[in-house]
Amino acid sequence: MKYLIMMYPNAAVLDAMSEEERNAVFQGHGGFMEKLKETGEFVGTLALAGVDQSSVVSVRGGVPAVTDGPYAEAKEYMGGIYVVDVKDEQRAHEVAAMIPDAAVEGLGIELRPIVFSDGFSA
Repeated sequence: MKYLIMMYPNAAVLDAMSEEERNAVFQGHGGFMEKLKETGEFVGTLALAGVDQSSVVSVRGGVPAVTDGPYAEAKEYMGGIYVVDVKDEQRAHEVAAMIPDAAVEGLGIELRPIVFSDGFSA
C-alpha cells in the first residue's frame, strides 16, 4: 500500500538548532532514502521551496486571482514529501519514525494512505 509522508518544518525550531544539529537532520535524509531503496519501499520524494516563494491561485466569477504567500498562515508548512510503498500501516508508521525530523521536538511528520494516484510508477 502506498503512503504519503509529509514533513512540516518550523523555521523557529530549525533556527534554534545548532548548525551541526540541522546538518545531521538534513543529511539523515540521505541514509533514510538509501534504506528504503534497499528494501524496495521507496517510490519518490519532493523537497519544496519555502513559503516565501509560494502563491495562492483562486478563481472568482471566472477571473483568476494570484496572491503571495501560503494558503494558511502557520508556523509550520509542508516542506517536502516522501511516497513509500509498504506492506501495511504498521510498517508505514515504522518508516515515518525513521525520518530524522521525527526525532526533533516541534517538527511534524504526517502520514496518509494514498487512495488514488496517476503518474507515479511502482
